[in-house]
Amino acid sequence: MGRDYVRCPVAGRRASRRIGPARAARGTGGSIGAMPNEAQGKTGKPTERRNKPERPRDHLGRPQAWGAPNTLALEDYDSLPLDENHRLGREHFNAGRFFPAHEAWETAWKQARDTADSEFFKGLSQLGAGYTHLLRGNAHGAATLMRRAAGRIGRYPIGHHGVDTDAVSRAAEADATAVDERRLLPGEDAGHAAPFV
Repeated sequence: MGRDYVRCPVAGRRASRRIGPARAARGTGGSIGAMPNEAQGKTGKPTERRNKPERPRDHLGRPQAWGAPNTLALEDYDSLPLDENHRLGREHFNAGRFFPAHEAWETAWKQARDTADSEFFKGLSQLGAGYTHLLRGNAHGAATLMRRAAGRIGRYPIGHHGVDTDAVSRAAEADATAVDERRLLPGEDAGHAAPFV
């Protein structure tokens, strides 16, 4: 009855501890074992088989305990075309509903994969997420995502998909700096600082 050695993922050499034959047969994918077949080869595009049950969320999109009341109604973005998701993203964002805007633009980003607009919608998704983190009180997450959004959105010409990319990019960068310098304090009343998209 032989034993296999675990490969060190960083150095690519054998680690000093040995594993038994049963664990070796399962794979060495950490404490949960080998990756299940249904998790392999995911492309990030939703399918009927991969849809997760809706988790209850509060008004800022934070997941709540199973069985808690859901206080956030979201559209079925996966069933909508990209242009409609973008329209909804803008509508939600400009109304201060940053989490639904993030969700709409995240779906648009997935729909725009492998196109010239992919980074644009990824940036808008990050913009929604940045302001969501701002309202949730997460200064680091807010500033980081606002900066990433500013960098992505600012690469596109003014008027791209109806967005003043220069103004939005500059405003997001300025808000990120204000958060870092504690001139814009995170919390539920901080949303007034968001740019118009």
